Amino acid sequence: MENQTQGRIDTVLKVITAAPHILYEAYMNPNALVQWLPPEGMTGEICRFEPHVGGRYELTLTYNEKDTNAGKTTTDTDTIRGTFLELIPNQKIAEAGIFDSEDASFAGEMIMIWYFEEVLEGTKVTIIAENVPEGIRKSDHIDGLSSTLENLANFVETR
Repeated sequence: MENQTQGRIDTVLKVITAAPHILYEAYMNPNALVQWLPPEGMTGEICRFEPHVGGRYELTLTYNEKDTNAGKTTTDTDTIRGTFLELIPNQKIAEAGIFDSEDASFAGEMIMIWYFEEVLEGTKVTIIAENVPEGIRKSDHIDGLSSTLENLANFVETR
């Protein structure tokens, strides 16, 4: 995978009390993914999901509160279309995504890399977002990614 990093980089991490393979599988299963991926205050719908290198995906996140004017695609939705760049089972997921938006501040390809590292307490999950569009406030993005990791922890730890 070529590294074409530009723009802002946002990073979050969390140790989750589950084995790496459980977390990786929770991502690779679209029925599970849609349950935990949307940050707090949002729901998700997966329209396309081809989990192999070069495979495509399309995900729409909808804000629970209508007319928030927070959406990138419509006033209350964010749609992202992307491609899986690298998949190393139980270790790494890398994808490139583009927001479906007419607003230039959300333009560009954002790279999301998920690392799963086994540690004594379970798995350290690190998300690195590269080339984050300038229209996404850093604090909002960090909050959203942190919420997603909390959702993932709750999803796997309560099963």
